[in-house]
Order: sequence, then C-alpha cells, then structure tokens
Amino acid sequence: MTIRLKVITPRKLLADADADSVSLPTLEGEIGVLPGHRPLYASLGRGVLSFRANGKEERFPVQGGFAEVRPDEVVVVTEMSEDERVEIPE
Repeated sequence: MTIRLKVITPRKLLADADADSVSLPTLEGEIGVLPGHRPLYASLGRGVLSFRANGKEERFPVQGGFAEVRPDEVVVVTEMSEDERVEIPE
C-alpha cells in the first residue's frame, strides 16, 4: 500500500510519487505519515521533508508552508530550492 505525495512550490510541481512513507517537519515537531493516515492539516516549519518510494529515500529542505494529509494523499505547498533536492542511496 502507498500514499500519493505531491510537493508543490511556487515555481513548479517538485514531486509527484507513490510513497511508502512521508516525514514532515511541522511547527509542533516531526510527524510520520503512512497510507491510511487520518486527515489533518499541518503548518510546516524549517527542516527536511523526506519520503520513501521504490526502495529509495528522497529529501527536500523545507522553509515553511503547509501540508494536507488524507488517507490516500499528502499535498505539500512550500517554499524551497529545487536545487537542494537530495537523493539518498539505499
């Protein structure tokens, strides 16, 4: 089972993937999101958004924004630099 992740910046859609898990840096601390998560809205703080898909972990530096979490989808709207995307080897 996966959860759809969309990461949107003012300039473009940065990520659109079926993820196994998503980690978000909220103002209240880091939260993990798995498929079937209860719906919520969260304000994002500074930190790293990461997700796992197809055996790879990807990370993005986040400079604020918000996330809408639904059982089958996470939509993140944030300010970040597309040049700072980092892929982590298995």
